[in-house]
Amino acid sequence: MNVSEVERSVDRAIRDGMNSVAPMASSGECYTLLWEEFITLTDATIAAARKRVPVMIGCTSTHTREVLRKMEYAAKAGAEGVLVGVPYYFPSSVENAIQFYHDLADAFPQLGIMIYHNPYNHRITIPVEAFKKLVEKPNIVAMKDSHRTPMQFMHLEEIVRGKISVFTNQIQLYPYMLLGAAGCWSINAWLGPAPVVRALQAARAGNWDEVKEICMAMAQVSSRDNRGEAYINKLAMNEAGYCHPGPPRPPYRVIPEEAKRKAKEVAQRWRALCERYPDKIAAVA
Repeated sequence: MNVSEVERSVDRAIRDGMNSVAPMASSGECYTLLWEEFITLTDATIAAARKRVPVMIGCTSTHTREVLRKMEYAAKAGAEGVLVGVPYYFPSSVENAIQFYHDLADAFPQLGIMIYHNPYNHRITIPVEAFKKLVEKPNIVAMKDSHRTPMQFMHLEEIVRGKISVFTNQIQLYPYMLLGAAGCWSINAWLGPAPVVRALQAARAGNWDEVKEICMAMAQVSSRDNRGEAYINKLAMNEAGYCHPGPPRPPYRVIPEEAKRKAKEVAQRWRALCERYPDKIAAVA
C-alpha cells in the first residue's frame, strides 16, 4: 500500500477544493481490504486531512460486528464520522436496515453517521417512509443517495430537512440542490475536482444555468455507476494522473479490454472538463 500517495492525493484534493473525504466506499474497495489495510488507510487519510475537512471513514461490511469494530477504530483515530451501507451478503428487510443504523448510532453517539444508500451494491432500497424512524437518532447526520426521483426527493426532504443532509451524485446537483440537497459526492473528482468545485461554486452563487450546463457536461463523461465494473473508476484515475490508486485488487485481476478502453476515454474527457471548467477561486489565485 502506497501510503505516501494516499497522503499526497488527499492533501492535493483538499487544497484544490474538495470539502469532505470519504475513503473506503465502493471505488475505495472496502470489500477487498484486510483489517491492517483498513487501519493504514484510516490513519493516512486522517493525517493528511489535518482537520481541514470532515473525514467520513467507510465502514461498510458484511455484518454489524465488523462495522462496529471499524467504527471503533475510526473514532479512536479522530474521524468526524463514518460512511456505512447496509450489510449486503443477503438482502436486508427495511426493518432490519433501520435497526442496523439505530444500533450503530447507539453504539457510537459521538460519531456522525452517513448512510450509504446504494441499492445496486447493498441489495436494498431504503424507502422514503423509513426515514421517519431514521431521523430519531441525532447522530445520523447525512446520506449519500443518488436513487430518488424528484418527487421522491421532495418527500424525503420534508422528513429529513434539518436532520439529515443528503448528497446526490455530481450530475444531479441540478436540480436536486434546488430541492434541498446539501451537495454532492463524486468519484470523478479524483480525476481532478475542478468541474465539481466549479458547479458547487455556481450553485452557492445561485447561477443555476451554469450548474445545469456543468452537470450536463459531466453526464457526458460517464454514467452514475458502472454496474459491476467499479474497477473502471480506478483505471480512469490512473489514466487521468491526478492521483494514482494503483491496480484493482484481487479477485478483479482479469480486466476486459473494453473496460480499459472505456477508462481511457473517461480520463481524457474529464481532463478536458477540468480545462473547460476550472475552479474560479483557484484560477484567480
